Amino acid sequence: MLLTNDQQWEFAEGTWSHAYEVFGAHRENVDGQDGWSFTLWAPGAKSVRLTGSWCDWVPDRHYMEGDDKGIWRIFMPGLNAGESYKYVVEAKDGRLLFKADPYGFGSECPPETASRVVDIYSYGWTDDKWMAKRTKRNHREQPLNIYEVHLGSWRRHENGTLLSYRELAETLVPYAVDMGYTHIELMPVMEHPFDGSWGYQLTGYYAPTARYGEPKDFAYFVNAAHMAGLGVILDWAPAHFCRDAHGLGEFIGEPLYEGGSHPQWGTYKFNVKKGEVRSFLLSNANFWLERYHADGIRVDGVTSMLYLNFGIDDERLKKHAPDGTEHDYDSIALVQKINSTVAREHPDVMMIAEESTAWPLVTYPPDDGGLGFHYKWDMGWMHDTLNYMKTDFPYRPGSHGGLTFSMMYAFNENFILALSHDEVVHGKASLIGRMPGDYWRQFAGLRSLALYQMLHSGAKHNFMGAEIAQFIEWRYYEGLQWFLLDYDAHRKHQQYIKELNHLFTSEKALYQYNYTWDGFEWLDADDAKQSILTFLRHGKKPTDDLVCLLSFVPETYDEFRVGVPRKGTYTEIFNSDDQRFGGSGRINSEPMEAEKIPAHGKKYSVVVRTPPIGGLVLKRLPPKKA
Repeated sequence: MLLTNDQQWEFAEGTWSHAYEVFGAHRENVDGQDGWSFTLWAPGAKSVRLTGSWCDWVPDRHYMEGDDKGIWRIFMPGLNAGESYKYVVEAKDGRLLFKADPYGFGSECPPETASRVVDIYSYGWTDDKWMAKRTKRNHREQPLNIYEVHLGSWRRHENGTLLSYRELAETLVPYAVDMGYTHIELMPVMEHPFDGSWGYQLTGYYAPTARYGEPKDFAYFVNAAHMAGLGVILDWAPAHFCRDAHGLGEFIGEPLYEGGSHPQWGTYKFNVKKGEVRSFLLSNANFWLERYHADGIRVDGVTSMLYLNFGIDDERLKKHAPDGTEHDYDSIALVQKINSTVAREHPDVMMIAEESTAWPLVTYPPDDGGLGFHYKWDMGWMHDTLNYMKTDFPYRPGSHGGLTFSMMYAFNENFILALSHDEVVHGKASLIGRMPGDYWRQFAGLRSLALYQMLHSGAKHNFMGAEIAQFIEWRYYEGLQWFLLDYDAHRKHQQYIKELNHLFTSEKALYQYNYTWDGFEWLDADDAKQSILTFLRHGKKPTDDLVCLLSFVPETYDEFRVGVPRKGTYTEIFNSDDQRFGGSGRINSEPMEAEKIPAHGKKYSVVVRTPPIGGLVLKRLPPKKA
């Protein structure tokens, strides 16, 4: 396919967000002949040939035509969809490099490495109602409760083989919906050679991995999720790419896409100074939103893009920007460009940053000096909360600030409270494995962690396996231990998470003002001696108000007075110590009339029984009509 003059300019300038519509393999009719056109950017190559399964991989049969911009083309009449292919790039020194298509829309299943001819426009989507509804909703005022999944290890067949995209559509999708999650976040589904990279070291940026089926099968999965009312967020890794010989590295026998090595991950950084590389990444983000209807993109490794010396400790090796900082202004500009382009072309899509430092204005518009994301993972909340939760009970009063410090900065950004896959690997222990005490106290601790996360301001994010209290760390090479549900404690914990999720989505006070002080009010943040937190959550209407109490120690009180926002009758709508969830049963089963006794700065208060290592939620009953 030929590029127009405008497309050539935008491609070189780094502003083309639809480069995938020309590059790669596309159906075309030339002079009445149906076939496929192939277009490749490979400046500096002596020659480029196309080879594949139809010609037994003979490397010198189909020579491509190149221009002075390094863009190579060939039209192949009569070629069938599904054929495997590679480009044979002749380097300046005469070496022949067999490369997968950077814009390849399909791929062979690893360990095979070729691209495959795929029609990305042929799937018959039926999610029109979901897509139309999405455009009319302000996602910041909707519940956002994310279930993070690694498709290869969520569940497997009894013989250990992987479930397909279509099988996952019939199992994972209804499970996530039933459990009360609003969105599912998929660890990278883009093609990658090494299972142990979890998908974060890519070779096929435009190809859904063939491990689980065809690209059309992945479209079926997303479509099924939307039809069930479940959003789909995709993890995306634009910060680096792997060194495998068939990938982007040394594509022409020397660096083309890469701009140096990543010191920690053994990968290449993208050379974002090149406009063509910027267009490749900008178009890639757009591709997954347009061709696969993704509802959001979670950008991995943002921190490594913001700093020139990420992962470099040796002062002698460090680089500095002209202003003396270690800021990588080229990458920052690219991040801003991607986010502003998505905001313009897909204003109903969520952009989420995994950013682990105190970089300012991550979720502010680029016009205001921000990066332009909608949400940022709250790594500080995760770190402080997990440190507190692994502290043994007698020492928790001295660590009380670890619970409350997050509210000092909770509304500096639009935060997502993430308990991700990174927190249950590499010897960190599973979430329940962090909890101190005996078996009962570990489960109570895990319930209190989940309740604290759900009642705290911010969106929610949990990695698969936590909902069944899996004791072992996550293993990417096998399915979750679903047999645990044969045991009472694990089955009750799953039911607890299910009801807690549905509490979150049904109570407007827990999500309508999740990113401003309008939705949160401390009653008592400083009760360190008793290790108790009390606060209010507010919705747009006073009738939505919730009174929240969390106790993080085994000690209990039969008469604990809590301030309430107004007079009336209050009822307990949730208690983590309910026997149905494996608790001891210290619930408040009877409605309670607010007394005109001041407490926590409020004129009215009620008296409750506190649970051991758990929490409760109260709501005012509507006044009876006369």
